[in-house]
Amino acid sequence: MTTLYFSPAACSLSPHIALREAGLEFKAEQVDLKSKQVKSGGDFLAINPKGQVPTLKLNSGEILTEGPAIVQWVADQAPQTGLAPANGTLARYHLQEWLNFITSEVHKGFSPLFSPTTPDAYKAIAKEALGKKFAHLNEHFGKHNYLMGNQFTVADGYCFTVTNWSNFVGIDLGQWPNVKAFQERVSARPKVQEALKAEGLMK
Repeated sequence: MTTLYFSPAACSLSPHIALREAGLEFKAEQVDLKSKQVKSGGDFLAINPKGQVPTLKLNSGEILTEGPAIVQWVADQAPQTGLAPANGTLARYHLQEWLNFITSEVHKGFSPLFSPTTPDAYKAIAKEALGKKFAHLNEHFGKHNYLMGNQFTVADGYCFTVTNWSNFVGIDLGQWPNVKAFQERVSARPKVQEALKAEGLMK
């Protein structure tokens, strides 16, 4: 069975959502990112030497890492769900465009805010930079329900995951009402709620 290695509320929530939205059978294994140990037992570094989640172990035993790659693999296992446009289409490249924007501009933009060694002055700069990315998203969500229009895709699960980190670093999403509305729209999806509950993020 496919196995997702995750840590609660980390970026691994994105493929967790994708797997549930796709209706795929999988097993979820929690990882302690500090000790690099799998909660059920075992050395996580032996599975993924990078020591990072998400990590997906396929039925074949092959390991797939990096969130944007994993969620596209998941979507391609269930094309009928519309979680990703077909490979080779321009729409698929637009999906990859959004995944790349989220991973390089938004996801990485949060990294300094989670580090205890980041000086407060630099955290303020990082928050200002993130604000510009949120402004771009806010403008988009003023016209569209989701990143690809009116169809929920794996890019939305990723965007939901990382923008939700605002709650942990003192950023008020109320400054970008359309982003906040997007958050509420995605969090209301039954499969998203299943993932949140499974990770202990929702009762």
